[in-house]
Amino acid sequence: MVKMRHDRRDRREEIVELAYQAPPGTPTGVEVMSLAELRRRAPEGLLARPQRLDFHQIVAVRSGAAEHTVDFAGHWLEEGSVLWVRPGQVQQFGEGRPGAEIEGVVILVQPNFLPSGTAVAAVADDPFRPVLWQPAGPDREAVFCAVGHLEADFRTGRGLPSDVHTDVLRHLLSVLVLRLAHLTAPVGSRVPAPGDTFVRFRAAVERDFATHHRVADYARALGYSTRTLSRASLCAAGVGAKEFIDRRVMLEAKRLLAHSDLPAARIAGRIGFDDAANFSKFFQHRADCSPGAFRAALRGGGEPAGQA
Repeated sequence: MVKMRHDRRDRREEIVELAYQAPPGTPTGVEVMSLAELRRRAPEGLLARPQRLDFHQIVAVRSGAAEHTVDFAGHWLEEGSVLWVRPGQVQQFGEGRPGAEIEGVVILVQPNFLPSGTAVAAVADDPFRPVLWQPAGPDREAVFCAVGHLEADFRTGRGLPSDVHTDVLRHLLSVLVLRLAHLTAPVGSRVPAPGDTFVRFRAAVERDFATHHRVADYARALGYSTRTLSRASLCAAGVGAKEFIDRRVMLEAKRLLAHSDLPAARIAGRIGFDDAANFSKFFQHRADCSPGAFRAALRGGGEPAGQA
């Protein structure tokens, strides 16, 4: 299923780097299993630890309830939930309700399995897509029907030529992705679809957040006024342009603190701060704790100050 990419000591507080490794005899690029099978196959204690994936993981919950953390944000999974963790994100399986362990289907997908340059690949590769959906009514029926078809063909299609089996799974996965992309109300969605201005701004931030922290820099590069970018960001993301930039910088800071051993001064340089003091002031203001305290609390299994 997966393998650990590093050979560091097996300490509970470390983030486990997981790389995809297809089992022998399975189609290249995708694997479908039940959550029960995932628990059986995972090394003891692995699912309770923070993990950074280099592949997509889609979880469709058929029963039970549990919390699941993705990039330091908690998400409540229950019957009908669909969770999508993308490459580079850090996840951690949480505790469920007593006697109500979640069950369902897990789909593991390697990057570039879906055809590049298509609407399906654009959805899959968009890091700003929702992590969690809770489809209802006809949407839920269609999504879980797509999950069931994918699950059945993965299990029964091994008599097909391998390239045919792979193509079948690719098409069925595409159906599921498009269904998710066009749900009427992803969890947490409170704003209309982003316009072109915000899409361009968002892409520029993702590319340049480590070197450009000012709205004016993006406005100049994209040919907009700072006011236009702020209006577009507020409409599409619910926050102003500066807040949007700062949140992306903060996420990268947390990721580097969580799953690297870089000192704060090096992290500061990696994400565009002149010195460690400015970085520490920025982090303290937003997280209500210092970078060192955040790292120590996370790796010690506690909860950093200011973290919900």
